[in-house]
Amino acid sequence: MKLIIDIGNTVAKMVAFRGDEPVSELRAEGGKLSGLEAFVAEHDFSCGILGTVRDLKPCEEEALAGLQIPILRFTPDTPVPITNRYRTPQTLGSDRLAAVIGASSLKPGKDLLIIDAGTCITYEVIDARGNYWGGNIAPGMQMRLRALHEFTARLPLVEAEGVVPGMGYDTETAIRSGVLRGMKYEIEGYIKSMRAKFPNLLVFLTGGNHISFDTNIKNIIFSDKYIVPRGLNKILDYNKELRTTNKE
Repeated sequence: MKLIIDIGNTVAKMVAFRGDEPVSELRAEGGKLSGLEAFVAEHDFSCGILGTVRDLKPCEEEALAGLQIPILRFTPDTPVPITNRYRTPQTLGSDRLAAVIGASSLKPGKDLLIIDAGTCITYEVIDARGNYWGGNIAPGMQMRLRALHEFTARLPLVEAEGVVPGMGYDTETAIRSGVLRGMKYEIEGYIKSMRAKFPNLLVFLTGGNHISFDTNIKNIIFSDKYIVPRGLNKILDYNKELRTTNKE
């Protein structure tokens, strides 16, 4: 069993993998690895990997130091099983690269667009030959809703849950529809644009935000909430194989 730790901006995921498949998960809110010790005690882990988009807090470092298994820290210098053509790899978020590797492990030899709709919305592209070309970063749903409130004098902070008409009929629905439909049209625009370059493009969608798409778009979308953990798992396996090969 392998311990996969994926620390995002708002949530930390701890996932137990057996081989290539996740078998158990623990989510910790608020930027802490709360529950890590108990989660590890429930499983027979032999090793693990940590990917994080932010600096760890002292309590998180302490929790990791207490583990009795080797933990690989995924950094820009960690070998990966794809060709990374990003021009500034030192600034590339670990979650972005891991998502690409996770998607390509599920659909190898395919042109892929990976969309992660979380705190931010990220768009990543890897071609059928395993070349990662980079991607784009845009504000996520909550960021957009908060920005409309915080950067204006009178617009309220609107919840994402609620009616989403084609055109808003009051301020609340105008904001909600503007944000949610705007995200939908933005994502569909990226997909259509990339399909013009890669006609056989497949799309992976992950993250916590639910978006409804047109039927033609739905047909090429694969939804998988474990894309980033899958990528970290593949990176861990790849580095284990490298160590074994080097010893031989």
